[in-house]
Amino acid sequence: MKRKRTKRLSCERARAFPIERALAKLGHFPTKTTPKEAWFLSPFRSETQASFKVCKKLNRWYDHGAGKGGNVIDLICQITKGTVKEALEGIQKETTLFSFQQQVVFEGLAPESEKVIITNVKPISHPALLGYIKSRAIDKSIAKSYCKEVHNTFKGKPYFAIGLQNESGGWELRNKYLKNCTSPKDITIIKNGYNVLTVTEGMFDLLSIINHSPELQQKSDFLVMNSTVLIQKVMSVSEGYTTVELYLDSDLNGRLCTERLMEHRGAVDMSFIYTGHKDMNQWLMENGKNPVGQGIQDVFLLPQKQTCFTPDGRKEEIK
Repeated sequence: MKRKRTKRLSCERARAFPIERALAKLGHFPTKTTPKEAWFLSPFRSETQASFKVCKKLNRWYDHGAGKGGNVIDLICQITKGTVKEALEGIQKETTLFSFQQQVVFEGLAPESEKVIITNVKPISHPALLGYIKSRAIDKSIAKSYCKEVHNTFKGKPYFAIGLQNESGGWELRNKYLKNCTSPKDITIIKNGYNVLTVTEGMFDLLSIINHSPELQQKSDFLVMNSTVLIQKVMSVSEGYTTVELYLDSDLNGRLCTERLMEHRGAVDMSFIYTGHKDMNQWLMENGKNPVGQGIQDVFLLPQKQTCFTPDGRKEEIK
């Protein structure tokens, strides 16, 4: 009896694993997402209109094209053509990696005390936030132009942070001790009316690029991913631009996203500027501004520093 109960509990916990996360691990990303649901191109066939829906509240999926659905275990088995045992083993590895023992709180199901609740949004003025901006080598006037001072409560306690709002009204929140966000999660687009799109992963990468080369504000629109899981949205937005420049992280996830966007849109990888650093902000904190008269666009013209990715993720110089 005890053994059966352990097995049942294991299946229950496995079924609670977020379907969106499982799909992302298997290389599938949403084309549209709301607080209640996410839509994907079907992982079972080729299609141009998303017909595969994930209900976030129930953590269930339904493929309208095939007329069938189920839970995360069913989905993994069908995509990988594996057994239930293999699916459970895969989920177990992921739950361990993401400390899933603490249980995932799904959007819309969390009690009010577990949600980030915005209480006030205003121009950045708090000395602690201004000091943090300075420590990240960002000019405060630039930060004030794109971000806000956001006061909020989390688990009943008050906090304040630098906030960047996304396209769905959610916020990315950062201070010296905090990295948080509010629902719904989405990309951030800053439209200046140009046919060039500059893509970054996070808000401080955006601020770093503008701090380093402010003339880009008169040459480019900007897109902040806020999460690499949203790469499908980036692909969709990028269709409206003639040039797409990527300033993504130099870690494995950032390189994979860069490769996908280069294949999809012929985007330009700009990470050679901060070679040897995790991202643009880390480079800026260590190197400061470019020499006078040498902006990012000038650096890009130096052929010996240009790089691209090989199919296996390695960087190669372009001669």
